[in-house]
Amino acid sequence: MLSPDRLRELLRELDDPDPKHLEVPRNYDVPAARQRFHQLADALERRFGPSVSAGMGQDASFLGVYEVPAEATGTDRALRVLISNFGPFVTAGTGDGLSLPGCEEGLSDEFVTWLDELCTELGCVYVPVELVKEPYDGPIALGDDALTEELLAALAAANEEEGEGEGEEEEEDDLPPTWLDRYFAYM
Repeated sequence: MLSPDRLRELLRELDDPDPKHLEVPRNYDVPAARQRFHQLADALERRFGPSVSAGMGQDASFLGVYEVPAEATGTDRALRVLISNFGPFVTAGTGDGLSLPGCEEGLSDEFVTWLDELCTELGCVYVPVELVKEPYDGPIALGDDALTEELLAALAAANEEEGEGEGEEEEEDDLPPTWLDRYFAYM
């Protein structure tokens, strides 16, 4: 496995400041990316059985997500593996979501080694979830700062039409964006 410092370098190297490249990098090879997606899905299914589900992302910086139910993992936690459009990076975690605390629990060293070796074989780079949960310090404005006033006005109008938010105060999420938000999220 690459060192955390080398992985951080790669995360920064592929972080194109051009807003046109939020979802996919320059010179994105769609057929190669889809082939890696399917190869990773096949390997996970061979390891965990037919209960593995896979879905591709849209309007996202990740290509797809694989979900393994807790029963198939042999633990009490479901497993999620995400493949980014960038690098392509791959990360994995357990539980209900990779942004939630404790999502790194239940990943055995044996599984992490297997996934890292598989990623290398497929031309991917495994990045531990602990690392992608570090604060994002790249050139792209992520989070609410990235939303334009026009988009915010449209969202507010849609919420009013649906009757949402009447008399309710929305809680602000004060957490800074992470590398997970940059490479493994909806944009």
